[in-house]
Amino acid sequence: MAKILPFCALFLVTLIVIYLWNVSNSINYELEAKEETLLLSDYERSQRGDPSNFSQILQQVKHITGCLDRPMEPKIQQRGDYWVLYNYIVAQKRFKCHESVTITTLGDFTFLDNILPMVERWKGPISVALHAPGTDFNAALDAIKHLRCHSALVREFVTFHIFFPSGHMPPKNLKTYDFEDDHECPETLLLPNSTYKSAHQLVFPINLARNIAREMAQTHFIFPLDIELYPSPYLIPKFLKMIAQNGPWATPRVYPLAVFEIETGQKIPDNKTQVQAMLAKNLAVPFHHNICAQCHDIPKALKWQKTAETPGLRVFYSAKRKGEYVHWEPFYITTHQEPLYDERFTWEGQKDKLVQGFVLCILDYDFMILDNAFLVHKPGIKVKTMDERRQAMTDLTDMSIKTEIMPQLEILFGRRGGCEV
Repeated sequence: MAKILPFCALFLVTLIVIYLWNVSNSINYELEAKEETLLLSDYERSQRGDPSNFSQILQQVKHITGCLDRPMEPKIQQRGDYWVLYNYIVAQKRFKCHESVTITTLGDFTFLDNILPMVERWKGPISVALHAPGTDFNAALDAIKHLRCHSALVREFVTFHIFFPSGHMPPKNLKTYDFEDDHECPETLLLPNSTYKSAHQLVFPINLARNIAREMAQTHFIFPLDIELYPSPYLIPKFLKMIAQNGPWATPRVYPLAVFEIETGQKIPDNKTQVQAMLAKNLAVPFHHNICAQCHDIPKALKWQKTAETPGLRVFYSAKRKGEYVHWEPFYITTHQEPLYDERFTWEGQKDKLVQGFVLCILDYDFMILDNAFLVHKPGIKVKTMDERRQAMTDLTDMSIKTEIMPQLEILFGRRGGCEV
């Protein structure tokens, strides 16, 4: 009996410690959640131009980055064999360099339906580069007019740049709109069933589009995304708060996010907890799970998926693009200081992001994977298909990388063990 009493006392103390630890964690979580709610309400007020405590975070971001404001002026410029109409249709809101994060994205008029879910979740600046050769130009303007007519968020936040090959100019009588006139907005939008691009078998210069959208972004931090990727809500204020609390930093870095695909017909998840529930029911999978899992799985992906959601934004893991992840093609928040994309690559030839990843590896970048934030592809889980034309162009891309691009990169940036394209 005497031996049992100390054991019972120890057991009781252990239970009390566990209980107090759980209570403490619960209180901390509730405090963090309350603080996050205040942050988001401050951010919403700042977007409306009202005074808020969020301005203190922005001032700290400005101090840390030392960034300079960037103008938003329309201009026409030639880029190689392409004409570019920069800031052709501009957003109503303007941002100083430290005040937000800009999504930079790209496509043609057939992809513009993705702008609405993107801007509704982002509620911040978006810079879009649209490829519009020949008669696709007028179709692009029709689609933009429709979006701006029916969405105040598009009018406020989305700026469009249009580009086309010099050998495929728009029609002589270009359709023009007064984009500030929101009258006569049709409920339906009639667009061509096919594109000028496909009829003339043109390629899509995807990296040129990425660079056009990026160069016009007003903010220091930018988020290059494919147009069918939608971010988790309120990422901007959470990210800027994290930067304000943790900067400045001595090493070069970018901030990747986990990316997922969901089944057709499913509601796009709003938070990590919802993502985890969908993964458990096989309603969601990691991006390109059936096509090239190693290209997009973040390091420690399973741990990320099992780690409980917490308020705010944190760095989940710091990784290098080496070893098992030597061919990783992450989507990440970055800045204007990072290298531009190699404009020799096309969407049809694939592998368009690999070279930039290789350069960041050579420059010894840290990839600071974010927790509690993610991207979701437009609903519909992809499966691998065979396209003979794309495969032929991919073979040409592989040859170009081996014989031309890699030797040039070694001269420009040198070598680093473990870095590969």
